[in-house]
Amino acid sequence: MQILNTSLSDVKLLQPKRFSDERGWFAEVFNSSVFEQGALPSRFVQDNQSYSRQGVLRGLHYQVQQQQGKLVRAVSGHIWDVAVDLRRNSPEFGKWAGFHLTAEEGNMLWIPEGFAHGFLVLSAAAEVLYKTTNFYAPGAERCVRWDDATLAIEWPLGTLARQPIVSGKDAAGSLLQDAELPAV
Repeated sequence: MQILNTSLSDVKLLQPKRFSDERGWFAEVFNSSVFEQGALPSRFVQDNQSYSRQGVLRGLHYQVQQQQGKLVRAVSGHIWDVAVDLRRNSPEFGKWAGFHLTAEEGNMLWIPEGFAHGFLVLSAAAEVLYKTTNFYAPGAERCVRWDDATLAIEWPLGTLARQPIVSGKDAAGSLLQDAELPAV
């Protein structure tokens, strides 16, 4: 597995090696030894999976307590996955990075605690699976608006026939300047 640096120093792109033949392919997507050697967490406590139609935009979610690091991958379809650094003391505070994650390529994204996470479905549908380092705490969940002008995230909206489909909760998210931030 390759562990690649990204424009955000603590966010990593992972590319599992695939072994292919006429039957299909095989890939090892998690190995605690490899993660430990790459200075990534090797203990995850929860797996989450979502199914979304094209144009669904989920996020930007994070937790102020019981923060979660996330290992994200598309198990079907194609998404534009975004991480935003919300750590007040970070030199990268408020910066974002976006990545195409596809089931076809099998790439994954490591997003540490203290980051907001969201994604936009670009294919007809997508299933997203992510492992977390902490349990979900509904009362600690917060959301920064996906379209916050101060973040200026370059969502690939031009690939869609309409505006993104956003939940009411996500549409009511805070602007970064008003958000309650994680204590990292």
